[in-house]
Amino acid sequence: MTERRSRRRGEELERAILDAAWEELKASGYASLTMEAVAARAGTSKPVIYRRWPTRAELVIAAWHREMPTRPVAPDTGSLRGDLLALFTRVTKRADSIMSESIAGVMGEAFRHPDIAELMRKRLASAPFPQVIQSIIDRAAERGEMPPVTITPRAARLPFDLVRNETILNGETSRTAITELVDDVYLPLLRGLAAG
Repeated sequence: MTERRSRRRGEELERAILDAAWEELKASGYASLTMEAVAARAGTSKPVIYRRWPTRAELVIAAWHREMPTRPVAPDTGSLRGDLLALFTRVTKRADSIMSESIAGVMGEAFRHPDIAELMRKRLASAPFPQVIQSIIDRAAERGEMPPVTITPRAARLPFDLVRNETILNGETSRTAITELVDDVYLPLLRGLAAG
């Protein structure tokens, strides 16, 4: 008698599909990613994937979201500038790990399809940036580097937005660019918020 293989369901199946999508994205890029390739890598069928993620962009956003740490720890270097440089570097590494072509591909889908744009907005709104930035600011205030300030959601997302823009426009974010984004953009913004 042959042993029947158990079928994956629920979280196990979703994890396999999202892992496969992430690996395909890294191997092929967004433009070449196909549901067929993801299904083959995951050991499932296209209809199973389409029931969960009706479009390629939705699948890629879900895979990207799964790769993001759920509770990132705020850097603690002992200075506000050092913490921000460490944070911007971390965000840059994450952006580099999904390649600018992939980001641009998903953004292109978002421009063409309002439902994809709304999904992206929801994913970004649920990202843990505000807590991380607020933790960095609170520590800086405790050290006397700046007055206490409550960060707005838009200002909290700015490191991600700046790095994403830099990556899309230039293909990468250099150490020089990270330093400029912190020194010329984000630190002045925080000081302005604190002064206001």
